[in-house]
Amino acid sequence: MGFTYYLDNKLLDLVFSNTAYTIPSTLYIGLSTKAPTQAGGNFTEPSGNGYARVAVTNNSTNWPAASNGAKSNANAITFPQATGSWGTVTHFGIFDAATNGNLLAWGALSQSKAISAGDTPYFAAGSLTLNLS
Repeated sequence: MGFTYYLDNKLLDLVFSNTAYTIPSTLYIGLSTKAPTQAGGNFTEPSGNGYARVAVTNNSTNWPAASNGAKSNANAITFPQATGSWGTVTHFGIFDAATNGNLLAWGALSQSKAISAGDTPYFAAGSLTLNLS
């Protein structure tokens, strides 16, 4: 999992120059069929067939306290059921908006998955882990 330069810069400015950063009250989890870049590019989401980012309220109920430089989702994150092919998803991303917006962090899935009609992709509780170490 990696943070994008966008988030790296916001966090560095917050901690080391006390420059305010408005933390999103909702985070949006997306899927990608290509490997993103740290600059935030190349994140290629499925188009159509029921695909949409999943909104997750950004609070300690959904994202409990970090431990040893890591934080995981407390609840399942479930995408809409696919109504057609989404292609093979290889990565996930966390955004600050339902569409467009800034990619904050991303990571490779432990296993790529071809999403077909009828599939309902999800991250089980504790399976989407963000770490700084």
